[in-house]
Amino acid sequence: MELYDELFYKALKIRLVEQKIIELYPSDKIQSPVHLSIGQEAVAVGICQSLETKDLLFGTYRSHAFYLAKGGDMGQMFAELYGRVTGGCRGKAGSMHLAAPEVGFMGSSAVVASTIPHAIGAALAARKLGKDQVIVAVFGDGATEEGVYHESLNFAQLHQLPIIFVCENNGFAVHSRLHARQSYKIIDQAKLYGLPVTECQEGFDLLKVYQTFADILAKFQHQRTPQFLEVQTYRYHEHVGPGEDFDAGYRSREELEKWRSQDPLILNTSLVEKFQPEIMAEIEIAVDFAENSPNPGVEELLAHVI
Repeated sequence: MELYDELFYKALKIRLVEQKIIELYPSDKIQSPVHLSIGQEAVAVGICQSLETKDLLFGTYRSHAFYLAKGGDMGQMFAELYGRVTGGCRGKAGSMHLAAPEVGFMGSSAVVASTIPHAIGAALAARKLGKDQVIVAVFGDGATEEGVYHESLNFAQLHQLPIIFVCENNGFAVHSRLHARQSYKIIDQAKLYGLPVTECQEGFDLLKVYQTFADILAKFQHQRTPQFLEVQTYRYHEHVGPGEDFDAGYRSREELEKWRSQDPLILNTSLVEKFQPEIMAEIEIAVDFAENSPNPGVEELLAHVI
């Protein structure tokens, strides 16, 4: 499969999975809140395309896209959303805490910025143990307002850790726009710590995101020192849940349509028609697996709890 087709296929899979989640959500079969990545798929796909299984990625609670792009099992993901024991975290984690360490997706958290120091720890371990790994910390623009974010950037640069920071900037923290929260530019602030920085404005462009990250990775592999990438993107749905939130007054439908007008998953109908049947068949198998999996028993209550 050609590179563009492969990227498109993976991005379309994420979108169709999340559209299936929207379809299922009113039934209450999904046992947790969901933060959808519809509109942001190109970021996850473009970044994960260059990573190997051994490379570790730490994500956020808007985790479905990176989980799937990194190679997480779709059936286990749906089972986790259903709260079933066959889920990747045995039904205890739900949408906001997905993890698939077997493919290097090291989990997500509902607490903003909380996985960034986890990534720092993994990078420090990789450095001390001489592991040939790439450690990637993914976070939203809101995370840059947290103290632990600044401590992590400082520590990484001070100790020259093998980590790539990726800010997935969709411009919103719940209903608060960027200009209402930040007196700084994220990319300029990262420079203050001495980090090499790169910005990708076209977060809808599969090849652009891929090539931008691939270039950073090539530099990283040569130097094994911190890098920083900010990608501009846009979420189509509400902060949490399957609906829309234009009635909240903080953004307009015209703003959404501007991003949709550049969205390859909307524009390239021929590739959608080509790939959709195969993807939908996989999704149906995954949903069937979840629906026919058992609920956790009482013996699971304290299992794996430290």
